Amino acid sequence: MQERPLILALDQGTTSSRALLFDAGLRPVATVQREFPQLYPQPGWVEHDPEAIWNSQRAVIDEVLAAAGVGAGAVAALALANQRETVVVWNRRTGRPVHPAIVWQCRRTADRCETLRRDGAEADIREKTGLVLDPYFSAAKLGWILDHVDGAREAARRGELLAGTIDSWLIWKLTAGAVHATDFTNASRTQLFNIGTLRWDDDLLALFDIPAAMLPAVVPSSGLAGHGRIGTHTLPILGIAGDQQAALFGQGCLAPGEAKNTYGTGCFLLMNTGAEPVRSRQGLLTTLTAQTRVGAPGYALEGSVFMGGAIMQWLRDELGILARASDAGPLAASVPDTGGVYLVPAFAGLGAPHWDAYARGAIVGMTRGTGRRHIIRAAEEAIAFQCAELAAAMEADAGCPLNVLRVDGGASADDFLMQIQANLLGCRIERPACTETTALGAAALAAQALGWPAPAAGADAPAPHMFTPARDEPWRRQQLAGWRRAVARAAGWADPAADPTPAGS
Repeated sequence: MQERPLILALDQGTTSSRALLFDAGLRPVATVQREFPQLYPQPGWVEHDPEAIWNSQRAVIDEVLAAAGVGAGAVAALALANQRETVVVWNRRTGRPVHPAIVWQCRRTADRCETLRRDGAEADIREKTGLVLDPYFSAAKLGWILDHVDGAREAARRGELLAGTIDSWLIWKLTAGAVHATDFTNASRTQLFNIGTLRWDDDLLALFDIPAAMLPAVVPSSGLAGHGRIGTHTLPILGIAGDQQAALFGQGCLAPGEAKNTYGTGCFLLMNTGAEPVRSRQGLLTTLTAQTRVGAPGYALEGSVFMGGAIMQWLRDELGILARASDAGPLAASVPDTGGVYLVPAFAGLGAPHWDAYARGAIVGMTRGTGRRHIIRAAEEAIAFQCAELAAAMEADAGCPLNVLRVDGGASADDFLMQIQANLLGCRIERPACTETTALGAAALAAQALGWPAPAAGADAPAPHMFTPARDEPWRRQQLAGWRRAVARAAGWADPAADPTPAGS
C-alpha cells in the first residue's frame, strides 16, 4: 500500500457519518458515508442511538482507508466536525449511554424553556451565551435526561456520569475513555458556556442544575486534544469544530463581513464579525468561531434553519413523492411556479429569526390543480425563503449589505435551489468546486496544528460556480410577502396555551 501524509476528517452529521481523507494540499482523496437511524419516540421528539453513531463513524474510517488504498500509518492527524447541540450522557466507568442522544431538532424541552422565560432568565442567558432561550440548545436537554432517567441526577452529583456534545462522545470513544474534551465552538452551543469569559458559567450551571464535573475540558479548535486509536496506530486529534464553524473556516470566511451558508439537514448562515461579538437585535445568535489560539476568540453572527435538505428526505421517505432527493430540482423547474402553494417546514418549530418552538409544518394555498411538482417546488422555495429571512436579519445586525454568499452542503449542489436563492437575496452566490467544506474546515484546523503551509490558490484552482440574481426587487418583495403570510398560519400551532376553540363557535 502507498503511504503518504494524509488527514483523516470525520464529519459526523445529523443523518449520516462520513470520513474523508485529505492530502497535504487539502484536496479530498476519498470519501465514505453511512446513514444511521433517526428515532422519533413522540411527535416533536428526535433521538439518536449514541452507539449507532459511533459504529457508523468507526465503520467509515475503515472503509475510507480501504477506498484510498492506504493504512492508518499514512494518516498524520485526525480531525472532527460534528452536529452541534445534540447531547449524550454516559457512565464514566462503563462508557455506556444512560439514554439516547437528544438531537438538536428535538422540541421536548419547550415547556422548560418557557418556564425559564417567564422566570426572567432569558436576558442573562442571552448576554452570557449569545443564544436565545430555545429547546435547540443542549442545557435543557441535558437537564431533561438527568430528571427523567432513574438515579441519573444522583449519579451525576457523585461524579459517575459524563456529558457532552457529539464531538466529546467521539473523542471519548476514539481515545478509549482517556480524554473527555470539547472545543470552544461546541461549548459555545450548549447554553452553559460564557462566550465572554470563555469558561463554563457557574450561574448557568446552577440555573439548569447541571453538575460541573459532568462537563468536558474545553480546548482550542486547532491543537492537540488527545490521541485516537485506529487499528494498531495512535493518531493525534488536532482539529475539532462544530460543523458550521468548521464550514466557515473551510470556506475561508476569516475576515469580518465574510459569510457562508451551509445547506445540510438544516441551513446555517454565518457571518464573521471579527474579535468583537455583535449582539443581535434581529433574533440571530452570537457564537464563537473556530479558535486556533487560546485567548484570541473570534465571533460570528448565525442564523439557523431547522429544516433544509431534510425537507427533501421528508418528501421522499414520508410522502413518497420523490424517488431521490436529487430529483427535486429538475422536478421543481418543470413547472413555472408553485401555483400559489407555500410549504412551511416547521416540523421542529421555527428557528431564527422567529424562534417559535410551537410552530408546526403547513402547506397552504392548494387548489384542485395542485400537483406533486408544485409541492416539490414549494419545498425547494421554502429552503430559499428561510435563508432569505436570515440574510435580511444579518444585514440589519451587521449594518452592511451581503454582496456575496459562499455556499456548501449537500443541497447546494441543486442548481435550481441556488438560482432561486440568488433571486431572493439579490446577491451573488459562490459554490466552490469542493463543497465538502465542513470536513475541509476540520482538516484545515488540523493542518494548521501540524504546521503545514496553507494551500496556494493558484491559477489552476477550480473556479467557484456563480449564480447571479435574475429577478428584481419588486418580485422579491412580493415573494417574501406571500411567504410571511404562510408562516403566520403555522406559527404557534402546537402551543398548549393557545385557545383551540374555532372563532365564532
